[in-house]
Amino acid sequence: MKASAPGCPCGLAPVLFLLLAAPPTAATQKNGINIYSLTVDSKVSSRFAHTVVTSRVVNRANIMQEATFQVELPKRAFITNFSMVIGGVTYPGNIKEKAAAQEQYSAAVARGESAGLVKASGRKTEQFQVSVSVAPAAKVTFELVYEELLKRHLGAYELLLKVQPQQLVKHLQMDIHIFEPQGINFLETESTFMTNELADALTVSQNKTKAHIQFKPTLSQQKSPGQEDTVLDGNFIVRYDVHRTVSGGSIQIESGYFVHYFAPEGLPTIPKNVIFVIDKSGSMRGRKIQQTREALIKILDDLSPNDQFNLVSFSGEAAQWKPLLVPASAENVNQARSYAASIQTQGGTNINDAMLMAVQLLDSANQKELLPEGSVSLIILLTDGDPTVGETNPARIQKNVKEAIDGQYSLFCLGFGFDVSFAFLEKLALDNGGLTRRIYEDSDSTLQLQDFYQEVANPLLTAVTFEYPGNAVEKVSRDNFRLLFKGSEIVVAGKLRDQSPDVLSAKVRGQLHMQSITFQTESSVAEQEKEFQSPKYIFHSFMERLWAYLTIQQLLEQMVSASDAEKQALETRALNLSLQYCFVTPLTSMVVTKPEGKEWSEVAEKPVETKNKHRNFYLAGPSGKTPSDLWRAGPQGPLNSPHPYPLMAGKSLLPDMLLESAKTASPPGLLPASLRPGPRLVLVSQPALPTLGTTAAVPAPIQAPAVILMLPGQSVDRLCVDIKHSQGPMNLLSDPDQGVEVTAQYETEKAQFSWIEVTFKNPQLQVRAIPEHVVVTRNRRNSGYKWKETLFSVIPGVKLTMDKAGLLLLSSPDRVTIGLLPWDGPGEGLRLLLRDTDRFSSRVGGTLGQFYQDVLWGPPAAADDSKRMLRVQDLEYSATRLLKLDYQEGSPGTEISCWSVEL
Repeated sequence: MKASAPGCPCGLAPVLFLLLAAPPTAATQKNGINIYSLTVDSKVSSRFAHTVVTSRVVNRANIMQEATFQVELPKRAFITNFSMVIGGVTYPGNIKEKAAAQEQYSAAVARGESAGLVKASGRKTEQFQVSVSVAPAAKVTFELVYEELLKRHLGAYELLLKVQPQQLVKHLQMDIHIFEPQGINFLETESTFMTNELADALTVSQNKTKAHIQFKPTLSQQKSPGQEDTVLDGNFIVRYDVHRTVSGGSIQIESGYFVHYFAPEGLPTIPKNVIFVIDKSGSMRGRKIQQTREALIKILDDLSPNDQFNLVSFSGEAAQWKPLLVPASAENVNQARSYAASIQTQGGTNINDAMLMAVQLLDSANQKELLPEGSVSLIILLTDGDPTVGETNPARIQKNVKEAIDGQYSLFCLGFGFDVSFAFLEKLALDNGGLTRRIYEDSDSTLQLQDFYQEVANPLLTAVTFEYPGNAVEKVSRDNFRLLFKGSEIVVAGKLRDQSPDVLSAKVRGQLHMQSITFQTESSVAEQEKEFQSPKYIFHSFMERLWAYLTIQQLLEQMVSASDAEKQALETRALNLSLQYCFVTPLTSMVVTKPEGKEWSEVAEKPVETKNKHRNFYLAGPSGKTPSDLWRAGPQGPLNSPHPYPLMAGKSLLPDMLLESAKTASPPGLLPASLRPGPRLVLVSQPALPTLGTTAAVPAPIQAPAVILMLPGQSVDRLCVDIKHSQGPMNLLSDPDQGVEVTAQYETEKAQFSWIEVTFKNPQLQVRAIPEHVVVTRNRRNSGYKWKETLFSVIPGVKLTMDKAGLLLLSSPDRVTIGLLPWDGPGEGLRLLLRDTDRFSSRVGGTLGQFYQDVLWGPPAAADDSKRMLRVQDLEYSATRLLKLDYQEGSPGTEISCWSVEL
């Protein structure tokens, strides 16, 4: 029996996703539990984040009340410590082997004491929660520590915090310190709750290697306009990357351990041969197959001309699109797009035959020497269910596929929704050099599919191996990798030997498209040790914990595809490291002991991906009850509730993503003054009674034009534009000096834009608006936002803001401000706004841009002064004075008289 480890202090947070500790519902603040201090301190040292969340509460009621501490943290993070201080006594969390923790949990239940096992999982997060009763006037301090190695995704590292204190907090502060010896290449922040007032509470300072982001709002800044509740409810995100060159990477050394980061820039992309295997069984019908079609069409457009591809669709039987792989020429891609658009759903799920057909296509091409020398072959499987037709035994399917692939190709699996066994797909992929990703059923499923493809779209190296002098290092983590993709990073860590050389050298070997390549790099041990010793905000001895974290993650991954004999040895190593370094992993649990006789003991475990999203939520207590009836539950064990989610304090524990739609509607008092609905002009027609045989004419409602152009400095300061003739995408405006271009598709039948796209050259940024949502693309990374969800994003060179009315503004000090709006008044549809148009250069052009050149207005017509002509660049347009609705301040709009032209 292995000894359990005591509770250990330590922590971190890479993709930092926190629910800033608070009572579970807004109503809780009314019961007297007051959070008077809430702090988050994250120290990111060379990608390794150590995060401490501290919440201090006081019971201001005159009776005993219950306080709840709740934190959402990234799935890849490991909790390392938790403690509560109650009445001067510290109640620590103790990390033990899972079996020992379960014994303690079961014993507590058997004694009739309340005990809880709480596990929950969201799309990106896991939830840690503990509750404790607080005496009148008593104070409690909660502290949670967790750690994670930030993973580079499409060219950026990301820290994500969820801010939701649910009440005003006197002292609320977040500090993020970043230290990167390679140098910080870019740094950007994003928030879904930030207002102009709150932006004043955010400070960002940065030099070559260090950055400090602090958010410290006052009580008045936290308040909703005209209300006493908090506006802090949403995400706070920091993204950054480091400087890198075409080299052997960066070796960093601290406290006798090293980490080697490898992601060389400037390498050419290796051509790829890719087979898309698409599930079209009956369960994919409806939205899932529609989103799959949309994503597949976009992915096909992104294929390189040097790539080859084919499609396999399957239900009860598998069918290939073409008998052989075909080059990704424009003609073949167009044909494949048509095929993808025509995929219909029906039947069962025959994964085995579909996978073997995909492998056979690659084998056949290989035998006929049709695969380009040095190319990379990938199979991408998308399915939403378990096998039901043909071979249905998961283990035999895994064996068949592994034997067929035989190490020649890489397999990537995408599990759509929760009706598919994630464990089955995970082993299928890991057995064959790939990985598995769950695609969540949501409005952004198309983006999830596209983003996954972007991760594997550009292979740079194959057969990557790391070599270090045997007399210099030991305990090295995994040092060989099948593939390196653009935008990612390979990380190797290890321990320096006691008598290691003064300089640590390394060789990295790999295979480019047509040749082998060897990178060499070295690092001075003394210089590196000195660099990490001086900064005060560095979490010291972090590199040893980084090595342990990375090694455990890799051992857990190896266990998935290992034989039974190998699995036991791997598990033993991972368990021992977890206990030694106090990590809550899938092999360990944290036992949280509370005041005896008053509270329960709780066991926090690391959730794992399961077939059912809600299977990881358990609780138990005497007679199925819990203190203060906090948990509304049935019999002991898994919750079986008619609600789709467990109930807490009488409310459904809906994930935040599902609650967002309930939060988008805001009363006028919460909107900025410029966007509050103004007085509505109602025209009441009272015609004379119609004569017999006639019908009273109903006046047509006043419409908003397609575009309103503000023309400062011209004799006419405003021009309304309606589009009557449009074929294909339109270049609305382009200004090479401003580095901005706006294109759109206008549907004349519906009299509305189906999409509007804004592209900036510096920074390279694209914003695409459709009626359902907005997609922001930067460095091939897509972020989707629903209309009327607040957004405040600062990227070097441009700021993006969206308010609760849905007005999205793209601005910078020297550029024209471009606005996008989902207009829902008369003539509904997407609308474009332009502000600061005096900043356009003389080279601006396009369908709308032309009106910012020299415009010559003719005099009003003699017969009808509501008509006149205008000339722009040798083109003449007829303008008419009409009543229109001005959409620029949001719905319901205001009536204006405007010179209007039709294009």
